[in-house]
Amino acid sequence: MQALIWAGTALTLAGLAGLGLCVVRVARARRAGLADDAMRVVLQKTVTLNLAALGLSALGLMLVIVGIMLD
Repeated sequence: MQALIWAGTALTLAGLAGLGLCVVRVARARRAGLADDAMRVVLQKTVTLNLAALGLSALGLMLVIVGIMLD
């Protein structure tokens, strides 16, 4: 079950990296001083990435918990 725990840890870290990328994207967009329409496009793409990263990290945490319970 160690492999399940490590795979879950890797997925969780990948999800956290994706969340960090979302933060960087929004910070860059705010510093760029984009117009409302351009900012809306950036934020819509970022929300999609944010949800995917959150789902990936949640899946990874579930794998870790299952691996611990089965160990």
